[in-house]
Amino acid sequence: MDLNMIYACITSIVIGLIIGYPLILIMKKFKAKQEILSYVDNHKSKSGTPTLGGIIFITSSLIASIAFAYDVEYVLIGVGIMLAYGIIGFLDDIIKITHKENQGLKAYQKIIAQSGIAAIVSAYCYINTDIRSGLIVPFTDITIDIGWGIIPLVFVMFIAVTNAVNLLDGLDGLATSVSSVIFFVLGIMTAIMAISSNYIGDTMQGKSMTGLAIFSFAVVGGLIAFLAYNGFPAKIFMGDTGSLALGGAMATILAFSGQLFIVFILGIMLIVTCLSVIMQVIYFKITKGKRIWLMSPLHHHYQYKGCHENKIVIVYTIITILMGLLSIISVLRGVYV
Repeated sequence: MDLNMIYACITSIVIGLIIGYPLILIMKKFKAKQEILSYVDNHKSKSGTPTLGGIIFITSSLIASIAFAYDVEYVLIGVGIMLAYGIIGFLDDIIKITHKENQGLKAYQKIIAQSGIAAIVSAYCYINTDIRSGLIVPFTDITIDIGWGIIPLVFVMFIAVTNAVNLLDGLDGLATSVSSVIFFVLGIMTAIMAISSNYIGDTMQGKSMTGLAIFSFAVVGGLIAFLAYNGFPAKIFMGDTGSLALGGAMATILAFSGQLFIVFILGIMLIVTCLSVIMQVIYFKITKGKRIWLMSPLHHHYQYKGCHENKIVIVYTIITILMGLLSIISVLRGVYV
């Protein structure tokens, strides 16, 4: 196992902790505060909390990734994708701050920007035969090449994952905790794949998977540091800057490692969050005003039912840990089957 994975995580934690508090002070000075949606009554007390906190883990993971995996193509591209999605979120957050309301970029503007990046990455995955032909079937050693089908698959996955993380970012520490588990598991999975590739003599694949593992652990470190400031009660929110960047980085590692299908296991709470919103909207339109949940996404429903934020965060995190262990078993079975 490459110790750079651990070094990247530690470095990212240290950098994140160092820059976190000064960033909070800067955001307060420039009044970069989160405007809370008027219908989220339970969150009125959070109005005015500084935002743009995603800068903390984006910066720390970027520095740590480049420092310890500077010569790996997938890592450099992954960092670029994370930054690109982060910039979309940053523009959205800046508009909200400037206009002092919770409406930033128009929905179609965000989708167009996200789609542009997703289309480029999808094309790259098709051109790169290692990615295209290395799509892994969970719990087996089977890899498939779906040809041009990789393009719509990666495209949809990027749009879905980035927006799912964005929807999950609704309670103090929720998106941070769940995402940190997901990136930790992705780090373990790609590390196992790297060891397996090196063992059979595929050094290029081993190098690529090692790079993705380093990238994953660097993001984990940044999220751990950010959680020190984002846990209940949050001193700063990640904003769309952070949630979209996390989604972009997550989708990148899933795509480049060939583990696209594992998202249905590892990302179960992301899926549940998205489905709860979709179900609410469809049911609301069909019944002309009735609702399934007291409020969507689902974590807000439980909050309105009287569950404390911390309890919801803990339950979501535990479920993700369980699914993460299942995901690790999947890659181990694929290697040793």
